[in-house]
Amino acid sequence: MKNIVIAIALTLCSIGAFAGIKDSTQKNNTTLPQVTLKNSEGDNVNVADYGTNGKITIISFWATWCKPCIKELRNINEVLEDWEDEYDVELVAVSVDDSRNSARVKPFADGQGWDFDILLDPNGELQRPLNVTNPPVTFLIDQNGNIVYTHTGYLEGDELDLEDEIIKLQQN
Repeated sequence: MKNIVIAIALTLCSIGAFAGIKDSTQKNNTTLPQVTLKNSEGDNVNVADYGTNGKITIISFWATWCKPCIKELRNINEVLEDWEDEYDVELVAVSVDDSRNSARVKPFADGQGWDFDILLDPNGELQRPLNVTNPPVTFLIDQNGNIVYTHTGYLEGDELDLEDEIIKLQQN
């Protein structure tokens, strides 16, 4: 009996976990909040400014300890130069590492050869208004600063779905 209860609990947890790995298109055209974070160089950056520069912006919440996050950023980084040229896209990776681990972010990103903006959100100042609980979570922001697509979790190939959403923005 105990094994059956455990099996049912594990099944429900698995279903719940996979249910969270869904794409959703925002219908309410939410915009980026006015939140100031430090970048990996220690400079202040207003996150809302990314929505006002006329580019399509990908904001990816990640952490140095999150294997799917790292895989997603590596895979996007492989195609990012093409996306920048074809779609005028920029990538912003927001680290959710806490204050004890945030010193590891810059050396980690440098070691990966990542040449996109890295922001630090150790206190959840951006996570809270965007309802980010666990990374990876990816947001797509259109050229007018509207959040038009979100994706939670990462499975190999999800970057292709993200590219499809970017293409849709180009067609509008």
